[in-house]
Amino acid sequence: MKNVDRRDFLRLSGVAGVTFTAGLFPGYKASAQAAGDFHFVQISDTHWGYKGPANPDAEHTLEKAIVTVNGLAQKPDFIVFTGDLTHTTEDGAERRARMKRFKEIASALNVKDVRFLAGEHDASLDKGAAFKEFFGALNYTFDHKGVHFIALDNVSDPGAKLGDEQLAWLAADLKQRKTDDRIVVLTHRPLFDLVPSWDWATADGAKAIDLLMPYTNVVVFYGHIHQENHHMTGHIAHHAAKSLIFPQAAPGNAPRRPPPPAFDASLAPLGTRDIVMGGKPPVITEIPVTKA
Repeated sequence: MKNVDRRDFLRLSGVAGVTFTAGLFPGYKASAQAAGDFHFVQISDTHWGYKGPANPDAEHTLEKAIVTVNGLAQKPDFIVFTGDLTHTTEDGAERRARMKRFKEIASALNVKDVRFLAGEHDASLDKGAAFKEFFGALNYTFDHKGVHFIALDNVSDPGAKLGDEQLAWLAADLKQRKTDDRIVVLTHRPLFDLVPSWDWATADGAKAIDLLMPYTNVVVFYGHIHQENHHMTGHIAHHAAKSLIFPQAAPGNAPRRPPPPAFDASLAPLGTRDIVMGGKPPVITEIPVTKA
């Protein structure tokens, strides 16, 4: 790995750290039984295997991000990768080789609990077959300190759908929750229609949002669009993470999504962010990536 200073690394990294407090859910009222706050790190769109002008150091960026995460002053409770772990390839053997290498690199994380979601680059060409071999289920739930996490798969269907079976699974899971339970949804694509013509949507995402609407404390974290974005559907907040590997154009009126821009260090489009949510409404503070 070549030597880089902290400023150069920050320009090439995209790590989102989330500190959970009751203020993450504006409608949530803490009780004596409520679990304490906790911290996790979200890393998205690592695109292992990418080569191109949008990131001249793509081969080493993931390794550098892991060094930074391992060096955090506050060790996260867990880490979640929200999709596009690898860059797409039609060669099935190469797809598996990239996933194997990604998993080897990620194994250097010093946090035992690491969760993975697929992105369309990982799963759309084989309906998630290779992903499941290396990382397990495409959709799942887990609970941590009083918060219920739901990981959704809106990528293995080439039509960018959750599908009726998964929606039924989501409905059944939510029926076990109280309406004021704290719920975090993790996805790759946005569930709402950000820019459908750019593939920045989930074809049946509105159905998932409808299922979530009766629950008063829901927040969604996703990736896919390679930039920070914040959106509300009713009382549900949706927060996108920057990509680790290259930026995408901001949502616009172009009929087609422009290709990723060539890397420009002066723009620092990737960066590192820490998200501290303790206010009402939650406050997200970005660390300027141009500072040393």
